[in-house]
Amino acid sequence: MRHPRRIDLVPLRPSEPTPAVKGRGSAWAIEHRFNALRHDAEDDGWGRENPAVDERPLAPQAPVTQVIEETARSVLSANESPDIHFDLSVNPYRGCEHGCIYCFARPTHSYLNLSPGIDFETRIVAKTNVAERLRAALASRRYVPRLLNIGSATDAYQPVERRLRLTRGVIEVLHACRHPFSLVTKSAGVERDLDLLRDMAAWRAVGIYVSLTTLDPALARQMEPRAAAPHRRLQTIATLAEAGVPVGVSLSPMIPFLNEPELERLLEAAARAGAGRAFMGVLRLPWEVNPLFQDWLARHHPERAARVMARVRELHGGQDYDARFGQRQRGRGVWAELLRQRFDKACARLGLRQERTPLDFSQFRPPPPVPSGGPAAPDEADGPVAPAPAPAARQRSLF
Repeated sequence: MRHPRRIDLVPLRPSEPTPAVKGRGSAWAIEHRFNALRHDAEDDGWGRENPAVDERPLAPQAPVTQVIEETARSVLSANESPDIHFDLSVNPYRGCEHGCIYCFARPTHSYLNLSPGIDFETRIVAKTNVAERLRAALASRRYVPRLLNIGSATDAYQPVERRLRLTRGVIEVLHACRHPFSLVTKSAGVERDLDLLRDMAAWRAVGIYVSLTTLDPALARQMEPRAAAPHRRLQTIATLAEAGVPVGVSLSPMIPFLNEPELERLLEAAARAGAGRAFMGVLRLPWEVNPLFQDWLARHHPERAARVMARVRELHGGQDYDARFGQRQRGRGVWAELLRQRFDKACARLGLRQERTPLDFSQFRPPPPVPSGGPAAPDEADGPVAPAPAPAARQRSLF
C-alpha cells in the first residue's frame, strides 16, 4: 500500500538525545517525511534479567550494513540547480556507510521508503549495472559531453566499493571514451584507481577533490565515523599530487564553533600536502537532516549546541535552513561574509585557486554502439540531447 504524500511531516528531535552506536553517525531510525505513520520505541522490560531491579536502558545493538542490488534503467542525472555548476552526475550508490551526520543526501533515502537516519548508513543500494548503462548513454548518437561529476550525492569510494568496484567500472568507461569528469571523496580508496587517473590527467580530463572537514581525529570520528581519518586524507592529497593528478580540497560543510575555527589550518594542511584548489560551503540542514543533526549535536556537544544552532540560523536568515538557490551553500549576513573573507584571504596567501580544474572536452570519443543482444538502446533519460559540437576546454565551479 502506498503511503500518502506528506511533505510537511518532519519529525522533531526527541526530548533526550538518542544513544550513540559505535561506528555510526546516527542510531535514530527517524521516520521519513512521506510516512503518515509514526513509531515510538517503548521499553517494556523484556530482555532484562531482573526488570524489577535493573532499570538501566538496554544498550542499542550495532546494526549490520546491508547491500541492496539494483538494476538501474538510467544512471545519468541532469542538474538544473543554478548554484551547482556541473551538468551531469553519476552516483553508483544510494546511501553511504561513512555515516556523516551532516550529509545533505540523507533525505534521498525517503524516496526508497527507508529512514534517512540509520538506514541511510546501513542500507546501501548498489547500482550493479552502472557501468553498462553509462556506456550505453555515452554511445547514443544524440549525446554531447558535458561536465560530469561522480558521487555528487554519496561517496563513490565508500567501503563497499572495495568489493563491488562499481566506481572503478564507471571510470573505466570514461577513460575509454576520454570523457572528462570531476570527483569528490573523503576516502583513500581513490588511490586504487591511479592507473586510470594518471592517463585522464595527461588528457586534461579529470579533477579530484578531497573532502577535509577537520584535523581533529576525535571530531572526525563523531561527524564522519567510517570515513578516512584526517591524516589519511592529507596523505591521499599528497599521493594524487605526486602522481600528477589535479587535486583540490573541499571544506564543506563549515559548521559554526565546531570545525569553522579550523578553516585556515585546514587550508594550510591541504596546501602543504599538494592541493592546488579549494572550495567551501556552509552547513545545510534540509528536511530530516535538521532533526538528525540537532540530535547528534545534543549528544556529542551539549555545551555548545544552542550556540551552534543560533549561528546556523543567523546564516540562514533566522531559519534552520534556507533552501533558496544562491543562499543555501553560502549563507548570508555578516557572519557569512566574514567566513568568505577568511577563506579568500587564506587561499590567496597559500596560492590556492578557487576556480576548478580546466577540463578538455575536445578529446571525447563515443564508445561503439551496443551490439545486438546487449542492453536496450538508451532513451532521452540516459543523457542530454543537443546538436552542438563538444565544447573545448573550460573552467567551471564544481559546487
